[in-house]
Amino acid sequence: MDDLGNLRPLERRVRRLAAAGVGPGEIGRRFKRSGENIERVLDLSRLPGRRAPEEAHGLRPLERRLLRWRDQGASSAELADRFRRGPAHIERVLALADYKQRHPAGNSVTA
Repeated sequence: MDDLGNLRPLERRVRRLAAAGVGPGEIGRRFKRSGENIERVLDLSRLPGRRAPEEAHGLRPLERRLLRWRDQGASSAELADRFRRGPAHIERVLALADYKQRHPAGNSVTA
């Protein structure tokens, strides 16, 4: 089986089950989809150039907006009101966004 790291999670799981000999009907039942849908997922996952979205790299939209508003002078309390979250939550998101900006190559945080 070729490298599955470039596929989306659903595609990886479906391909692994199919490689283990599980039929499209059974895979579809497990994922609450039709067997035809699973066959399409398998066909599309074999197309050249398939890439999973690279969410781990860069900032999330929320992080980008919070950083931009903070740079414009908004306080954590003001941002917390806008997002209906506590100021401590906003400060944690901002701290993680700052970390991601300082360490762009290793964005995965293990703690």
